[in-house]
Amino acid sequence: MTEQNTEHSTDEVLQTSTDNAKADELATLQATIETLTAQVKEATETAARANAESYNAQRRMEQEAEKAKKFALQKFAKELLDVVDNLERAIDNGEKTGTDEAALEGIRLTHKSLLGVLEKNGVVAVGEVGEAFNPDLHEAVGIFADAEKDTIGQVLQKGYTLNERTLRPAMVLVGA
Repeated sequence: MTEQNTEHSTDEVLQTSTDNAKADELATLQATIETLTAQVKEATETAARANAESYNAQRRMEQEAEKAKKFALQKFAKELLDVVDNLERAIDNGEKTGTDEAALEGIRLTHKSLLGVLEKNGVVAVGEVGEAFNPDLHEAVGIFADAEKDTIGQVLQKGYTLNERTLRPAMVLVGA
């Protein structure tokens, strides 16, 4: 029986040793799985952040390109306003002095054509008699006694906007 007990003890020791080795291996595998799971989660979050940053950068670039395109004509359009003013002065002067009607009609058509091209490219005239005074669009240079309070009574020089951004404020007389 002693031999049998010794064999049983040896088998039990071997079994316990094997069980302990399996338990250690299982614990090591579980720790490795947890580490790998954390690394995968971190890599997934990093990739998502990188994708979001890339998308946001692309969107910002598109917005800036659109804005640059929208206002690229600003300097050019502002210089053309002097031509519009000169054509308007020529029309007014021609009407007062009785200039040749054919020449005056040619100036009117040129003026109309230029305004059409400007409007097609986002340049719009602002500042009409009777409009409410808006300091963003109008520059009050005096008082017009016959106009209602905060209403434009007379326009001395038209103002213009480019895509809703003021190119030149209208010079106006405002009611007090």
